[in-house]
Amino acid sequence: MERKLSAILAADVVGYSALMEKDEAGTFDRLRARRTELFEPEIAAHHGRIFKLMGDGLLAEFGSVVDAVECAVSLQRGMADRNASVAEEERLDVRIGINLGEVIIEGDDRYGEGVNIAARLEQLAPPGGICVSGKVAKEVDNKLAFAFDSAGRQKVKNIEEPIDVYLVRMDAAPRLRLSRRRGRKWWAIGASAAIVAAMAAGIAFYYPLSATSSAVSGAMPGVAVLPFKDLSADKTLGYLGEGVANDVIAILSRFSDIAVVSRTSSFAYGNQEGDVRQIGKELGVGYVVEGSVRKEGDKVRIVAELIDADTGDHVWADRFDKSGSDPWALQDELTGKIVGAMTGEWGAIRKADYSRAWGRDSTNLAEYDYYLRAESQLNLFTKEGLERSGEISQQGLQLFPDSPLLTVELGWSHWLKVGLLYSSAPETDLQQANLLVDKVLANKNLSPQVGRLAHWLRAWLLTLKPDHDGAVAEMNKAIAAAPYNAFTLTDAGSIFLQAGQPEKALELTDTAAARDPGLAWFFNYVRGFIFIVMGRNEDAVKVLETTEFADAPLQLAVAYMRLGREAEAKAAVERMLKTAPDATIQSWRQAWHFRDPSILDQAAADLARAGLPGRAP
Repeated sequence: MERKLSAILAADVVGYSALMEKDEAGTFDRLRARRTELFEPEIAAHHGRIFKLMGDGLLAEFGSVVDAVECAVSLQRGMADRNASVAEEERLDVRIGINLGEVIIEGDDRYGEGVNIAARLEQLAPPGGICVSGKVAKEVDNKLAFAFDSAGRQKVKNIEEPIDVYLVRMDAAPRLRLSRRRGRKWWAIGASAAIVAAMAAGIAFYYPLSATSSAVSGAMPGVAVLPFKDLSADKTLGYLGEGVANDVIAILSRFSDIAVVSRTSSFAYGNQEGDVRQIGKELGVGYVVEGSVRKEGDKVRIVAELIDADTGDHVWADRFDKSGSDPWALQDELTGKIVGAMTGEWGAIRKADYSRAWGRDSTNLAEYDYYLRAESQLNLFTKEGLERSGEISQQGLQLFPDSPLLTVELGWSHWLKVGLLYSSAPETDLQQANLLVDKVLANKNLSPQVGRLAHWLRAWLLTLKPDHDGAVAEMNKAIAAAPYNAFTLTDAGSIFLQAGQPEKALELTDTAAARDPGLAWFFNYVRGFIFIVMGRNEDAVKVLETTEFADAPLQLAVAYMRLGREAEAKAAVERMLKTAPDATIQSWRQAWHFRDPSILDQAAADLARAGLPGRAP
C-alpha cells in the first residue's frame, strides 16, 4: 500500500439540492461551466490534479500546500466575480476545505484520513469561504499574504481527535476612514491609522487594567512602538517613520487596559539593531511594534510587524504596496487589511494568548490562564465548548475564589447556553447568570475588561426581564469600556434592536463592519434580525445566508416565510434542528425579548408554520 504526504482540497456547492429543485437544467449547466472555465484551469495552473468529482463537489491533490491555498483563494475570488454579474437566483456559492496529511494511493484515486479531514473542513467553511487545518495554517504562515482566523479545536465526524481549524481571510471589507488633519503627509496619516487600528483593537480587549507607564507589569500586555525605519533610497522619510510611530503611541495611550511605553523610552532604540527580546526585557513589555516605510514615485510600501518580545517570534506581519493618487483610498485599504489581521476576539494577539495558556502545565496556571482557556472554549459556540468553558472557570475559581474575571466568564457560559438554545434548564441557567453578574458588579474596583464583560452580560439579562432602558444603559457602559471592540459593538446592535432602536442597531453593526471585516459572520447575523424588524426581508436573506451562527437559520426561516418561500423556510428550520435538536419556539422565545411584543409573536408564528416545534415533548 503506497502512501504519500499531500495537500488535499475539497470543494462543494452550498445548497445544491435546493438549487437543483428550483432549476435542475440551469443549475447543472452553470456548475459545469464553472468547472470547465474556472476550477479545472485554476487547479492545473497551481500544479494540482482533480482526482474525484462528486456531483456538486470535487477533490483535488497538490504537491505544495502553498499552491493549494493560493488556488483556493483564486477559486473563491473567481466565483465572487462571476456571481456579481448574474442574477441572485443563478449564483453558486462554494465552500472549500484544505488539509495537509498522509493519503493512500490507489491508481488515480486518493483515500485516508488526509482526504477525510479535508472533506470535514469543507463542511465547516462558510459560503464563499475557505477552512484549513492547523497543519496547513502553520505550513503557509508568513509565506502568503492571507491571514488566518482560528476557529478553535473542532470535533468532526469519524475523526477521533479534535482538529485545529482556521478560516482564511482573503480580502478586506468596509474600511474605517479617519478625519483629515492639516499639515500631515497623506501616507503618514494612512499608515498611522492602519497600525493604530490593528494594535488598538487587537490588544485592548484582552487584559486587566493597569496604568500606562514606560515600565510595564508582566500581568498585562505591554507594547513598545519603535520608529518605523526609512528604507527609501535617498533616506528622506525618517520623519514619516517617526510620524507613524508617534501616532500609534498617542492613540494607544488612550486605552486604559493596555500599557504603552512612552515615546522617549521606545525611540531610544530607533537607531539600534538590538535583539527585540532584549528590548522587550529592558522596557518590560510583551510585544514590540516595528516596521519600515518606503516611497518610490507615487508608490508607497509599508511593512508592519508585531513581535512577541519574550520569544522574538512574529505574532503578525504584513506588507502593503499601493500606487495611486487618492491618499484616502489608500488609507481605507491599509486600515481594512490591517484591522482584518489584528482585531476582534479572534485576532493575532488572542490566538497567541490561547496558545500560551494551553501550553502551560496545568499545575502552574494563573488566574488569567484559566480565563483564556475558558474563553477559547466559549468562543467555539458549541454545546460542548460551553460546558467545557464552565468547567474550566469553576476549576479556576477553586484556586482563585474571589476572581471577578472567572466569575463573569462562568456567568457568560450559563447565558450562552440559553442564547444559543443548548440549555436543558433555561430558567436555572438564567438564574445562575444573574447571581454571578450581580456578584461581580458588587465589586466597585473592577478593571475595564471585567466591567465590560459584566455590564454586557447584564444588558442581556435585563433585556429578558424585560428592562430595556436598563439594558441600554448597561450596554452603553460596556461600549464605553471598549469603544473600539467590534465584537461588543456588534452584539450591542441586538440589545438596541430589542429596545426598539433598529436604526441605532444598524449604525453599530456598520461601525463594527468598518473596524473588523473578519467579523462578517457575526455582524451579518445581527443585521439579519435588524432587517427583518425593518421589513427589509430580501436584505435579511442576503446577510443571513452567509452565516450559520446561533439561531441564524431560524431568523432566515422567518425572512423566507415573509417572502413566500415556505420550502426554504422549512429547510432552514430542519438545519437548525440538526445543530440544536432541542430547539423549540418556547426555548427560542426565552433568548429574545422585544419592547414591542408583536415582533416576537409574529416571528414565532412564522416559525411555527415553518415547522419549529412549539414545546419540548
